[in-house]
Amino acid sequence: MLDEDTDDIHPLFFGAPATTEFKKLRKRLVRDTREAIEAYGMITKGDRWLVCLSGGKDSYTLLAILYELKWRGLLPVDLLACNLDQGQPNFPATVLPEFLKKMGVPHRVEYQDTYSIVMEKVPAGRTMCALCSRLRRGNLYRIAREEGCSAVVLGHHRDDILETFFMNLFHGGRLATMPPKLLNEEGDLMVFRPLAHVAEADCEKFANAMKYPIIPCDLCGSQDGLQRQQIKGLLDQWEKNHPGRRQVIFRALTNARPSHLLDPKLFDFASLMATNGNEPGPVD
Repeated sequence: MLDEDTDDIHPLFFGAPATTEFKKLRKRLVRDTREAIEAYGMITKGDRWLVCLSGGKDSYTLLAILYELKWRGLLPVDLLACNLDQGQPNFPATVLPEFLKKMGVPHRVEYQDTYSIVMEKVPAGRTMCALCSRLRRGNLYRIAREEGCSAVVLGHHRDDILETFFMNLFHGGRLATMPPKLLNEEGDLMVFRPLAHVAEADCEKFANAMKYPIIPCDLCGSQDGLQRQQIKGLLDQWEKNHPGRRQVIFRALTNARPSHLLDPKLFDFASLMATNGNEPGPVD
């Protein structure tokens, strides 16, 4: 079990605040991450995970909590941190390598100028995120194979999952979101999201409290006016008016009832018939 009284901690936790509030936050992050890892069967002993780092608050939180679990003997896998420098203008290329070296974290940093490809292919005024994401994912899969990793591990949290659900609902006409565990199309790599049960606010509080060197996700200047930001604003307003609304919606995603939806591919409505015991008897 997690022993919070010991001073024997991973370097990623050096300098952690000693406040009761931070200890509760850390305990909650560890609990929620363990819960997701166990609930979705992510662990196969002896595996190697490629932990993807953007330099944002979420990926720092992911790295720290995974190393905390491993440090405590609760995550029997090897971890390799990876940052893909995609050539965005003004990207601080030395920040992550210096941080990871200082923390003693095995890592690989690779430069691939996908930014120029995106700028060439995406019309002016359109968001770059979709193509940028596809190119990044392809490179991460390649790196995972080269490094002998069985899984690519991403830092998407509960709020990312909720926002994606509503984007699909409002703009895609489907009930779908980011799954916590996914097999890639080639069938040779798993994609894990261990922070699936973790609130974005907790990631932000944790990374800020630890004073990790955050790299903002606005280097390419394509974030303004995105549909995701509109959904985020909607969820923020709901949460303000009804605290806990995000968690209620998230719980609904874990409690789907196909027979109470309208998709005949998920539930065989055509074969649904009343049993003999429910049929009306003879009239006297």
